Amino acid sequence: MSERFASAKEVRSALAGVDYLCEDSTAEVVYLADRLNKPILVEGPAGTGKTQLAKSVAEFTSSHLIRLQCYEGLDEAKALYEWNYKKQLLRIQAERDSDRSWNTVSDNIFSDEFLLTRPLLEAIRATDPVVLLIDEVDRVEIETEALLLEVLSEYQVSIPELGTLNAEQIPLVFLTSNNTRELSEALKRRCLYLHIDYPTAEREREIIVARVPGIDAALADQVAQVVRSIRQIELKKPPSVSETLDWAQTLVLLEAEKIDTEMVNSTANILLKYQSDIARVAKEFTVAEAN
Repeated sequence: MSERFASAKEVRSALAGVDYLCEDSTAEVVYLADRLNKPILVEGPAGTGKTQLAKSVAEFTSSHLIRLQCYEGLDEAKALYEWNYKKQLLRIQAERDSDRSWNTVSDNIFSDEFLLTRPLLEAIRATDPVVLLIDEVDRVEIETEALLLEVLSEYQVSIPELGTLNAEQIPLVFLTSNNTRELSEALKRRCLYLHIDYPTAEREREIIVARVPGIDAALADQVAQVVRSIRQIELKKPPSVSETLDWAQTLVLLEAEKIDTEMVNSTANILLKYQSDIARVAKEFTVAEAN
């Protein structure tokens, strides 16, 4: 398979072209993942652009994005495949009065016609370029990680009734984690590692300008600086980059020219999601203004 990218520099430029602004280290890991045929494990706080990275890579490479949203209780039937039991039963009933042997019927019902593919198998069997996003992998139980190991190391899936299905093409795989639990060493060993933290104020200003139409550069700078100061406060949930963008868009819609304490207090519910955080930020800004 031909490589997707000529260099890390090309990756960063292409990501910027779809309004995803990243550091050199991020572009380098994406480039190496393609060349080494390795998945990328992306960790960091919620809302820092981990999922968006996979989406943006899919966009600029014109690849089909296949997403497996992880959750507690995810099993093989939802992640890999399952058989269409109702359709199999109907076929068995239809063949009941025929002269065909059970072995013949069994071979027939365990075929592609009765196979329901789920995201992992879909990515393996795809013939066109694919970006596979395994989102919030830290939400599944550690036992469930075993389902991923064969896919991520060999790019194949073993189905007892059909044998081993090998990848038609090597998908570019992103696994995201919010660090709610420690992932297994076996899973980490198969991946390149990337940590995405909250951006610097300057980088966040650039993201705001790129993603919020019509925002004034001075207002974007104020938004980035205020959000950075809010993240320094001990909060239950600091504002994410996506929430920063929502807040910036809100300020544009309200035709705000500058951000003062009154503006922060009246729109804090866009940026923060807990009343205790809103109250704490209001208190901090009121004290700062008084001083």
